[in-house]
Amino acid sequence: MFMTDTIPAATPSTAPRIALIAHDHKKDTIVELAREYLTFLQGCTLCATGTTGGRLQDQLGLTVQRMLSGPLGGDLQIGAKLAQGEIDLVVFLRDPMTPQPHEPDINALVRACDVHDVPCATNLSTARLVLARLSEER
Repeated sequence: MFMTDTIPAATPSTAPRIALIAHDHKKDTIVELAREYLTFLQGCTLCATGTTGGRLQDQLGLTVQRMLSGPLGGDLQIGAKLAQGEIDLVVFLRDPMTPQPHEPDINALVRACDVHDVPCATNLSTARLVLARLSEER
């Protein structure tokens, strides 16, 4: 049996478990994305890295399990949840133009998505496509 055979996926009767992450220059963008899909996201189980989660809570009133800030290990915490089958989707709006001091952690998280076959949207267009599709199913 493959490891992915034992990971429970979100079904119509369970709330999708979504991780939301954004680099500094993408935080406004992820808040606006969440505003677009607010009704859908209110029915999801959300986690986020520290600052991103704080902004989503403060500005939109979403219930978010906040991890550490990305550079302090938040990306790795989300990666661990993902590896344990506790995340169904990662929306990680990355800033490809700004070097990140925790780039190895970022790469590990994206790799974990590939290893565990979890969708990972790393730009706004992909995030909208995935969220639109998921919101249609609910």
